[in-house]
Amino acid sequence: MLDLAVINGTVFIEGGFRKADVGIKDGKFAMVAEPGCLPEAARVIDAECKYVLPGGIDTHVHYRDPGHAERETFKVGTRAAAAGGCTTFFEHPISIPPQYNAKILHNRVDLCKKGSCVDFCFFGAAGGEFPEEIEPLSHEGIVAYKTFLHEAPEGRDEEFKGLTSANNFQLMRALEETKKTGLTLAAHAEDNELVTGNIKRLRAEGRVDNLAHCESRPPIVEIEAIAKILRFSEEAGCPVELVHVSTCGAMELAKREKQKGRRILVETCPHYLLLDESYVEKYGAYAKCNPALRKKEEVEGLWNYITDGTIDFIGSDHSPYLVSEKEKGKDDIFTAPAGFPGIDLRMPLILTEAKKGRLTMERAVELLCVNPAKLFNIFPQKGTISAGADADLAIVDMNKERVFHAKDSYSQAKEIMKVFEGWQLGCTIDYTVVRGRVVMENGVVDESAAGWGEFVKPALKK
Repeated sequence: MLDLAVINGTVFIEGGFRKADVGIKDGKFAMVAEPGCLPEAARVIDAECKYVLPGGIDTHVHYRDPGHAERETFKVGTRAAAAGGCTTFFEHPISIPPQYNAKILHNRVDLCKKGSCVDFCFFGAAGGEFPEEIEPLSHEGIVAYKTFLHEAPEGRDEEFKGLTSANNFQLMRALEETKKTGLTLAAHAEDNELVTGNIKRLRAEGRVDNLAHCESRPPIVEIEAIAKILRFSEEAGCPVELVHVSTCGAMELAKREKQKGRRILVETCPHYLLLDESYVEKYGAYAKCNPALRKKEEVEGLWNYITDGTIDFIGSDHSPYLVSEKEKGKDDIFTAPAGFPGIDLRMPLILTEAKKGRLTMERAVELLCVNPAKLFNIFPQKGTISAGADADLAIVDMNKERVFHAKDSYSQAKEIMKVFEGWQLGCTIDYTVVRGRVVMENGVVDESAAGWGEFVKPALKK
Protein backbone atom coordinates (compact mmCIF):
# COMPACT_ATOMS: atom_id res chain seq x y z
CA MET A 1 0.00 0.00 0.00
CA LEU A 2 1.16 3.52 -0.81
CA ASP A 3 1.41 6.10 1.97
CA LEU A 4 0.06 8.90 -0.23
CA ALA A 5 -1.43 9.13 -3.71
CA VAL A 6 -1.89 12.38 -5.60
CA ILE A 7 -4.36 11.69 -8.36
CA ASN A 8 -5.86 13.45 -11.39
CA GLY A 9 -3.33 16.30 -11.38
CA THR A 10 -1.45 17.98 -14.21
CA VAL A 11 2.03 16.83 -13.24
CA PHE A 12 5.41 18.28 -14.22
CA ILE A 13 7.37 15.30 -15.54
CA GLU A 14 10.71 15.51 -17.38
CA GLY A 15 10.28 19.08 -18.54
CA GLY A 16 6.59 19.11 -19.41
CA PHE A 17 3.10 18.72 -18.00
CA ARG A 18 0.78 15.77 -18.42
CA LYS A 19 -2.11 14.15 -16.59
CA ALA A 20 -0.77 11.54 -14.18
CA ASP A 21 -1.12 10.02 -10.73
CA VAL A 22 1.79 10.10 -8.30
CA GLY A 23 2.40 7.42 -5.68
CA ILE A 24 4.51 8.00 -2.56
CA LYS A 25 5.96 5.43 -0.18
CA ASP A 26 8.49 5.84 2.68
CA GLY A 27 9.22 9.47 1.82
CA LYS A 28 10.07 8.75 -1.83
CA PHE A 29 8.20 8.82 -5.10
CA ALA A 30 7.34 5.17 -5.68
CA MET A 31 5.70 5.51 -9.08
CA VAL A 32 4.24 7.93 -11.60
CA ALA A 33 1.38 6.30 -13.46
CA GLU A 34 -1.38 6.89 -15.93
CA PRO A 35 -4.55 8.15 -14.19
CA GLY A 36 -6.38 5.39 -12.36
CA CYS A 37 -3.47 2.94 -12.30
CA LEU A 38 -2.06 3.41 -8.78
CA PRO A 39 -2.45 0.78 -6.06
CA GLU A 40 -4.36 1.58 -2.88
CA ALA A 41 -3.03 4.38 -0.66
CA ALA A 42 -3.47 5.28 3.00
CA ARG A 43 -4.28 8.85 1.94
CA VAL A 44 -5.42 10.25 -1.38
CA ILE A 45 -5.24 13.89 -2.54
CA ASP A 46 -7.40 14.65 -5.55
CA ALA A 47 -5.54 17.26 -7.62
CA GLU A 48 -8.15 17.52 -10.39
CA CYS A 49 -7.69 20.80 -12.32
CA LYS A 50 -4.51 21.55 -10.33
CA TYR A 51 -0.82 21.60 -11.16
CA VAL A 52 1.49 19.21 -9.34
CA LEU A 53 5.00 20.67 -9.20
CA PRO A 54 8.29 19.45 -7.77
CA GLY A 55 8.77 21.12 -4.41
CA GLY A 56 10.07 24.67 -4.64
CA ILE A 57 13.77 25.27 -3.92
CA ASP A 58 14.60 28.77 -2.68
CA THR A 59 18.24 29.51 -3.44
CA HIS A 60 18.61 32.58 -1.22
CA VAL A 61 17.38 32.71 2.36
CA HIS A 62 18.54 34.55 5.48
CA TYR A 63 17.00 33.25 8.67
CA ARG A 64 18.51 34.82 11.79
CA ASP A 65 19.29 31.86 14.07
CA PRO A 66 21.51 32.19 16.03
CA GLY A 67 22.20 35.77 17.01
CA HIS A 68 18.98 37.52 16.05
CA ALA A 69 16.19 35.11 16.88
CA GLU A 70 13.98 38.13 17.58
CA ARG A 71 13.99 38.75 13.82
CA GLU A 72 13.11 35.20 12.82
CA THR A 73 13.87 31.65 13.93
CA PHE A 74 14.18 28.56 11.76
CA LYS A 75 11.09 27.15 13.46
CA VAL A 76 8.83 30.08 12.61
CA GLY A 77 10.43 31.12 9.33
CA THR A 78 10.22 27.71 7.71
CA ARG A 79 6.46 27.73 8.22
CA ALA A 80 6.44 30.65 5.79
CA ALA A 81 8.51 28.51 3.42
CA ALA A 82 5.96 25.70 3.61
CA ALA A 83 3.09 28.12 3.06
CA GLY A 84 4.75 29.24 -0.17
CA GLY A 85 5.37 25.80 -1.68
CA CYS A 86 9.05 25.79 -0.74
CA THR A 87 10.24 22.33 0.32
CA THR A 88 14.01 23.04 0.40
CA PHE A 89 15.82 26.30 1.09
CA PHE A 90 19.45 27.35 0.84
CA GLU A 91 20.52 29.17 3.99
CA HIS A 92 23.13 31.87 3.41
CA PRO A 93 25.80 32.74 5.98
CA ILE A 94 24.69 36.00 7.62
CA SER A 95 24.30 35.10 11.30
CA ILE A 96 26.25 35.57 14.53
CA PRO A 97 28.68 34.25 13.57
CA PRO A 98 28.53 33.26 9.87
CA GLN A 99 29.42 29.62 9.17
CA TYR A 100 33.05 30.04 8.09
CA ASN A 101 34.20 26.83 9.81
CA ALA A 102 32.82 23.37 10.60
CA LYS A 103 31.97 24.07 14.24
CA ILE A 104 29.83 27.10 13.42
CA LEU A 105 28.17 25.28 10.51
CA HIS A 106 27.24 22.27 12.63
CA ASN A 107 25.79 24.53 15.31
CA ARG A 108 23.55 26.24 12.76
CA VAL A 109 22.57 22.94 11.12
CA ASP A 110 21.62 21.46 14.50
CA LEU A 111 19.54 24.51 15.34
CA CYS A 112 17.82 24.37 11.97
CA LYS A 113 17.13 20.64 12.27
CA LYS A 114 15.30 21.17 15.57
CA GLY A 115 12.91 23.72 14.12
CA SER A 116 12.59 23.45 10.36
CA CYS A 117 9.52 21.84 8.84
CA VAL A 118 11.11 21.73 5.37
CA ASP A 119 14.48 20.48 4.09
CA PHE A 120 17.52 22.71 3.86
CA CYS A 121 20.99 23.17 2.42
CA PHE A 122 23.72 25.50 3.66
CA PHE A 123 26.15 27.86 2.00
CA GLY A 124 29.50 28.33 3.72
CA ALA A 125 31.13 31.70 4.33
CA ALA A 126 34.23 32.36 2.22
CA GLY A 127 35.74 35.74 3.01
CA GLY A 128 39.26 37.09 3.06
CA GLU A 129 39.54 36.97 6.84
CA PHE A 130 39.98 33.20 7.25
CA PRO A 131 41.05 31.79 3.86
CA GLU A 132 42.56 28.74 5.57
CA GLU A 133 39.05 27.68 6.68
CA ILE A 134 37.52 27.64 3.18
CA GLU A 135 38.71 24.31 1.77
CA PRO A 136 38.11 22.24 4.95
CA LEU A 137 34.52 23.50 5.07
CA SER A 138 33.78 21.83 1.72
CA HIS A 139 33.87 18.42 3.43
CA GLU A 140 30.97 19.28 5.75
CA GLY A 141 28.07 19.06 3.29
CA ILE A 142 27.70 22.65 2.08
CA VAL A 143 26.36 23.20 -1.45
CA ALA A 144 28.30 26.40 -2.20
CA TYR A 145 30.13 29.36 -0.68
CA LYS A 146 29.13 33.00 -0.29
CA THR A 147 31.14 36.21 -0.07
CA PHE A 148 30.38 39.94 -0.10
CA LEU A 149 32.42 42.33 -2.20
CA HIS A 150 32.25 45.05 0.42
CA GLU A 151 33.03 45.66 4.07
CA ALA A 152 30.59 44.74 6.82
CA PRO A 153 27.75 47.28 7.03
CA GLU A 154 28.14 49.75 9.87
CA GLY A 155 27.38 48.15 13.24
CA ARG A 156 27.06 44.61 11.81
CA ASP A 157 30.64 43.34 12.08
CA GLU A 158 29.67 40.16 13.95
CA GLU A 159 27.09 39.18 11.33
CA PHE A 160 29.71 39.42 8.56
CA LYS A 161 32.77 37.94 10.28
CA GLY A 162 34.68 35.73 7.85
CA LEU A 163 32.21 36.55 5.07
CA THR A 164 33.57 39.63 3.28
CA SER A 165 36.16 40.03 0.54
CA ALA A 166 36.58 43.74 1.00
CA ASN A 167 39.57 44.16 -1.31
CA ASN A 168 41.01 42.58 -4.44
CA PHE A 169 43.59 40.47 -2.61
CA GLN A 170 40.97 38.95 -0.31
CA LEU A 171 38.66 38.22 -3.22
CA MET A 172 41.37 36.43 -5.17
CA ARG A 173 42.30 34.34 -2.11
CA ALA A 174 38.65 33.37 -1.60
CA LEU A 175 38.36 32.33 -5.24
CA GLU A 176 41.61 30.37 -5.19
CA GLU A 177 40.59 28.45 -2.08
CA THR A 178 37.08 27.79 -3.40
CA LYS A 179 38.55 26.51 -6.67
CA LYS A 180 40.21 23.66 -4.72
CA THR A 181 36.79 22.40 -3.61
CA GLY A 182 34.95 22.18 -6.93
CA LEU A 183 32.08 24.18 -5.43
CA THR A 184 30.72 27.53 -6.58
CA LEU A 185 31.41 30.89 -4.93
CA ALA A 186 28.34 33.13 -4.76
CA ALA A 187 29.10 36.84 -4.70
CA HIS A 188 27.05 39.75 -3.47
CA ALA A 189 28.47 42.12 -6.06
CA GLU A 190 28.39 45.83 -5.25
CA ASP A 191 31.45 48.03 -5.61
CA ASN A 192 32.52 49.07 -2.12
CA GLU A 193 34.31 52.27 -3.11
CA LEU A 194 31.41 53.56 -5.18
CA VAL A 195 28.82 52.81 -2.48
CA THR A 196 30.74 54.34 0.41
CA GLY A 197 31.75 57.35 -1.68
CA ASN A 198 28.21 57.93 -2.90
CA ILE A 199 26.75 57.72 0.61
CA LYS A 200 29.35 60.15 1.94
CA ARG A 201 28.63 62.63 -0.87
CA LEU A 202 24.85 62.38 -0.49
CA ARG A 203 25.06 62.84 3.27
CA ALA A 204 27.20 65.93 2.77
CA GLU A 205 24.47 67.30 0.50
CA GLY A 206 21.86 66.62 3.18
CA ARG A 207 20.37 63.78 1.13
CA VAL A 208 19.09 61.10 3.52
CA ASP A 209 15.66 60.79 1.87
CA ASN A 210 14.28 57.49 0.61
CA LEU A 211 15.45 57.81 -2.99
CA ALA A 212 18.97 58.68 -1.81
CA HIS A 213 19.35 54.94 -1.19
CA CYS A 214 18.77 54.19 -4.88
CA GLU A 215 21.04 57.05 -5.92
CA SER A 216 23.83 55.71 -3.71
CA ARG A 217 23.66 52.34 -5.51
CA PRO A 218 23.10 53.07 -9.23
CA PRO A 219 23.47 50.25 -11.77
CA ILE A 220 27.19 50.92 -12.29
CA VAL A 221 27.79 49.82 -8.68
CA GLU A 222 26.59 46.32 -9.54
CA ILE A 223 27.97 46.24 -13.08
CA GLU A 224 31.49 47.18 -11.99
CA ALA A 225 31.53 44.60 -9.19
CA ILE A 226 30.21 41.84 -11.44
CA ALA A 227 32.76 42.69 -14.11
CA LYS A 228 35.44 42.27 -11.46
CA ILE A 229 34.19 38.97 -10.09
CA LEU A 230 33.92 37.61 -13.64
CA ARG A 231 37.51 38.64 -14.42
CA PHE A 232 38.90 37.38 -11.13
CA SER A 233 37.01 34.08 -11.26
CA GLU A 234 38.29 33.41 -14.78
CA GLU A 235 41.84 34.02 -13.60
CA ALA A 236 41.34 31.72 -10.61
CA GLY A 237 39.43 29.08 -12.60
CA CYS A 238 36.60 29.13 -10.07
CA PRO A 239 32.88 28.84 -10.93
CA VAL A 240 30.78 31.68 -9.54
CA GLU A 241 27.16 32.50 -8.80
CA LEU A 242 25.94 36.05 -9.26
CA VAL A 243 23.21 36.51 -6.66
CA HIS A 244 20.17 38.80 -6.90
CA VAL A 245 21.25 40.42 -10.18
CA SER A 246 19.17 43.57 -10.73
CA THR A 247 20.57 45.31 -13.82
CA CYS A 248 20.53 44.57 -17.53
CA GLY A 249 24.16 45.66 -17.86
CA ALA A 250 25.25 42.98 -15.39
CA MET A 251 23.06 40.41 -17.13
CA GLU A 252 24.78 41.17 -20.42
CA LEU A 253 28.20 40.58 -18.86
CA ALA A 254 27.05 37.26 -17.42
CA LYS A 255 25.41 36.22 -20.68
CA ARG A 256 28.60 36.86 -22.62
CA GLU A 257 30.69 34.76 -20.23
CA LYS A 258 28.14 31.94 -20.22
CA GLN A 259 28.25 31.89 -24.02
CA LYS A 260 32.00 31.22 -23.75
CA GLY A 261 31.15 28.02 -21.89
CA ARG A 262 32.08 29.27 -18.44
CA ARG A 263 30.18 28.05 -15.38
CA ILE A 264 28.43 31.24 -14.31
CA LEU A 265 25.19 30.84 -12.36
CA VAL A 266 22.76 33.77 -12.38
CA GLU A 267 20.03 34.46 -9.85
CA THR A 268 17.48 37.22 -9.64
CA CYS A 269 14.58 37.82 -7.25
CA PRO A 270 10.86 38.56 -7.61
CA HIS A 271 11.28 42.11 -6.32
CA TYR A 272 13.75 42.99 -9.08
CA LEU A 273 11.33 41.62 -11.67
CA LEU A 274 8.23 43.31 -10.25
CA LEU A 275 9.11 46.42 -8.21
CA ASP A 276 10.80 49.68 -9.20
CA GLU A 277 12.33 52.55 -7.25
CA SER A 278 8.93 54.22 -6.80
CA TYR A 279 8.35 51.63 -4.08
CA VAL A 280 11.38 52.92 -2.19
CA GLU A 281 10.00 56.43 -2.53
CA LYS A 282 6.64 55.26 -1.15
CA TYR A 283 7.63 52.68 1.46
CA GLY A 284 11.09 53.89 2.45
CA ALA A 285 13.11 51.39 4.48
CA TYR A 286 10.43 48.72 4.01
CA ALA A 287 11.41 48.63 0.31
CA LYS A 288 15.13 49.08 0.95
CA CYS A 289 17.24 46.22 -0.36
CA ASN A 290 20.75 45.75 -1.72
CA PRO A 291 21.13 46.04 -4.67
CA ALA A 292 18.54 48.81 -4.70
CA LEU A 293 15.30 48.64 -6.65
CA ARG A 294 15.74 50.04 -10.16
CA LYS A 295 13.95 52.28 -12.63
CA LYS A 296 10.98 50.85 -14.54
CA GLU A 297 12.85 50.36 -17.81
CA GLU A 298 15.53 48.32 -16.01
CA VAL A 299 12.85 46.15 -14.40
CA GLU A 300 11.14 45.51 -17.72
CA GLY A 301 14.47 44.72 -19.37
CA LEU A 302 15.28 41.97 -16.87
CA TRP A 303 12.47 39.85 -18.31
CA ASN A 304 14.48 39.43 -21.53
CA TYR A 305 16.99 37.39 -19.52
CA ILE A 306 14.21 35.17 -18.18
CA THR A 307 13.23 34.51 -21.80
CA ASP A 308 16.71 33.89 -23.22
CA GLY A 309 17.86 31.58 -20.42
CA THR A 310 20.54 33.81 -18.89
CA ILE A 311 18.79 33.66 -15.51
CA ASP A 312 19.17 30.21 -14.00
CA PHE A 313 16.93 30.46 -10.95
CA ILE A 314 14.93 32.84 -8.78
CA GLY A 315 15.60 33.20 -5.05
CA SER A 316 13.62 35.25 -2.57
CA ASP A 317 16.55 36.80 -0.64
CA HIS A 318 14.23 36.46 2.35
CA SER A 319 15.53 38.95 4.95
CA PRO A 320 13.55 39.41 8.17
CA TYR A 321 13.95 42.44 10.45
CA LEU A 322 12.04 44.15 13.23
CA VAL A 323 9.77 47.13 12.63
CA SER A 324 11.95 49.09 15.07
CA GLU A 325 15.00 48.42 12.88
CA LYS A 326 13.24 49.51 9.70
CA GLU A 327 11.83 52.60 11.41
CA LYS A 328 15.39 53.83 11.96
CA GLY A 329 15.30 54.81 8.31
CA LYS A 330 12.34 57.16 8.75
CA ASP A 331 14.54 60.23 9.03
CA ASP A 332 17.69 58.79 7.44
CA ILE A 333 17.31 55.97 4.91
CA PHE A 334 20.96 54.97 5.30
CA THR A 335 20.51 53.93 8.95
CA ALA A 336 17.93 51.19 8.25
CA PRO A 337 18.99 47.62 7.34
CA ALA A 338 18.42 46.42 3.78
CA GLY A 339 16.14 43.54 2.85
CA PHE A 340 12.62 42.27 3.45
CA PRO A 341 10.83 38.88 3.71
CA GLY A 342 9.45 36.98 0.74
CA ILE A 343 9.99 33.22 0.97
CA ASP A 344 6.23 32.59 0.97
CA LEU A 345 5.64 34.86 -2.04
CA ARG A 346 8.40 33.67 -4.39
CA MET A 347 6.41 30.86 -6.03
CA PRO A 348 2.96 32.52 -6.18
CA LEU A 349 4.40 35.78 -7.57
CA ILE A 350 6.26 34.05 -10.40
CA LEU A 351 3.39 31.67 -11.20
CA THR A 352 1.10 34.71 -11.36
CA GLU A 353 3.38 36.16 -14.05
CA ALA A 354 3.24 32.82 -15.89
CA LYS A 355 -0.53 33.02 -15.80
CA LYS A 356 -0.26 36.49 -17.38
CA GLY A 357 1.91 35.04 -20.13
CA ARG A 358 5.23 36.69 -19.24
CA LEU A 359 6.84 33.24 -19.07
CA THR A 360 5.65 29.69 -19.58
CA MET A 361 4.66 27.45 -16.71
CA GLU A 362 7.47 25.11 -17.74
CA ARG A 363 10.04 27.91 -17.50
CA ALA A 364 8.64 28.96 -14.12
CA VAL A 365 9.10 25.44 -12.78
CA GLU A 366 12.68 25.34 -14.10
CA LEU A 367 13.50 28.59 -12.30
CA LEU A 368 11.71 27.77 -9.05
CA CYS A 369 12.19 24.02 -8.64
CA VAL A 370 14.39 22.17 -11.12
CA ASN A 371 17.46 24.28 -11.91
CA PRO A 372 18.45 24.89 -8.28
CA ALA A 373 18.60 21.13 -7.72
CA LYS A 374 20.57 20.47 -10.89
CA LEU A 375 23.04 23.35 -10.55
CA PHE A 376 23.85 22.70 -6.89
CA ASN A 377 24.17 18.93 -7.31
CA ILE A 378 21.18 17.80 -5.25
CA PHE A 379 19.37 16.40 -8.32
CA PRO A 380 17.75 13.85 -8.67
CA GLN A 381 17.20 13.67 -4.91
CA LYS A 382 15.42 16.99 -5.29
CA GLY A 383 13.85 18.90 -8.17
CA THR A 384 12.06 16.06 -9.95
CA ILE A 385 8.89 14.00 -9.74
CA SER A 386 10.31 10.60 -10.58
CA ALA A 387 10.69 7.23 -8.90
CA GLY A 388 13.32 7.23 -6.16
CA ALA A 389 13.45 11.01 -5.65
CA ASP A 390 12.42 12.63 -2.40
CA ALA A 391 8.64 13.03 -2.44
CA ASP A 392 8.53 16.84 -2.40
CA LEU A 393 5.52 18.51 -4.01
CA ALA A 394 3.73 21.82 -4.35
CA ILE A 395 0.14 21.42 -5.50
CA VAL A 396 -1.11 24.64 -7.06
CA ASP A 397 -4.55 25.85 -8.10
CA MET A 398 -4.06 28.25 -11.02
CA ASN A 399 -7.82 28.83 -11.27
CA LYS A 400 -8.13 30.39 -7.84
CA GLU A 401 -6.89 33.89 -7.03
CA ARG A 402 -6.23 35.57 -3.70
CA VAL A 403 -5.16 38.93 -2.35
CA PHE A 404 -1.98 38.93 -0.26
CA HIS A 405 -2.23 40.46 3.19
CA ALA A 406 0.89 40.57 5.34
CA LYS A 407 -1.08 39.78 8.49
CA ASP A 408 -1.77 36.32 7.06
CA SER A 409 1.91 35.47 6.53
CA TYR A 410 3.62 32.90 8.73
CA SER A 411 6.83 34.94 8.72
CA GLN A 412 7.97 36.28 12.05
CA ALA A 413 8.76 39.50 10.18
CA LYS A 414 5.33 39.90 8.58
CA GLU A 415 4.94 43.39 10.03
CA ILE A 416 7.59 44.68 7.61
CA MET A 417 6.03 42.95 4.56
CA LYS A 418 4.56 46.12 3.13
CA VAL A 419 5.68 46.19 -0.50
CA PHE A 420 3.39 43.38 -1.69
CA GLU A 421 0.46 44.25 0.58
CA GLY A 422 -2.80 44.00 -1.37
CA TRP A 423 -1.24 42.31 -4.42
CA GLN A 424 -3.53 40.10 -6.47
CA LEU A 425 -1.99 36.63 -6.72
CA GLY A 426 -3.16 34.50 -9.62
CA CYS A 427 -2.96 31.17 -7.80
CA THR A 428 -3.08 29.44 -4.45
CA ILE A 429 -0.60 26.92 -3.06
CA ASP A 430 -2.97 24.25 -1.74
CA TYR A 431 -0.54 21.58 -0.51
CA THR A 432 3.14 21.42 0.32
CA VAL A 433 4.55 17.91 0.73
CA VAL A 434 8.05 17.29 2.12
CA ARG A 435 9.37 13.72 1.78
CA GLY A 436 5.84 12.39 1.71
CA ARG A 437 4.53 14.39 4.66
CA VAL A 438 1.87 17.03 4.08
CA VAL A 439 3.30 20.01 5.95
CA MET A 440 0.81 22.56 4.59
CA GLU A 441 -2.78 22.06 3.50
CA ASN A 442 -5.05 24.79 2.17
CA GLY A 443 -2.91 27.55 3.63
CA VAL A 444 -2.57 26.00 7.08
CA VAL A 445 0.88 24.78 8.11
CA ASP A 446 1.14 21.71 10.32
CA GLU A 447 3.05 23.17 13.26
CA SER A 448 3.77 19.66 14.58
CA ALA A 449 6.06 19.26 11.55
CA ALA A 450 8.76 21.36 13.26
CA GLY A 451 11.91 19.24 13.15
CA TRP A 452 10.77 17.25 10.12
CA GLY A 453 13.26 19.05 7.87
CA GLU A 454 16.54 17.36 7.01
CA PHE A 455 19.99 18.65 6.06
CA VAL A 456 20.50 17.96 2.35
CA LYS A 457 24.07 17.53 1.14
CA PRO A 458 25.21 17.63 -2.48
CA ALA A 459 26.03 14.38 -4.21
CA LEU A 460 29.74 13.72 -4.47
CA LYS A 461 31.09 14.51 -7.91
CA LYS A 462 32.70 11.60 -9.73
